[in-house]
Amino acid sequence: MGQRMIERRLKETGARLRSLRVELAVVEEQLQALSEDTEEKGLRAMVSETPGADVEYREARLHSEAMSRHRQSVIDSIKELEARQDALLDQMQR
Repeated sequence: MGQRMIERRLKETGARLRSLRVELAVVEEQLQALSEDTEEKGLRAMVSETPGADVEYREARLHSEAMSRHRQSVIDSIKELEARQDALLDQMQR
């Protein structure tokens, strides 16, 4: 692969990494808020013992779990791009 092609791919990879890192920060902030909301609704469900409170808690828990899966997906993407970036840097060294 030519030097210019490697450089272009490095720039693209770097831009995508920056974007994913920003997304990860947002996701982590949202996950924290969702987790706190889930805990609050869980306590409310235990205290009130009403079906409506249980439904709210389950929905909040599902949202938290979905955001947690999304967070892991973003982390996995970052790791994959970092590995790709390392491989491109190795190719530049040759």
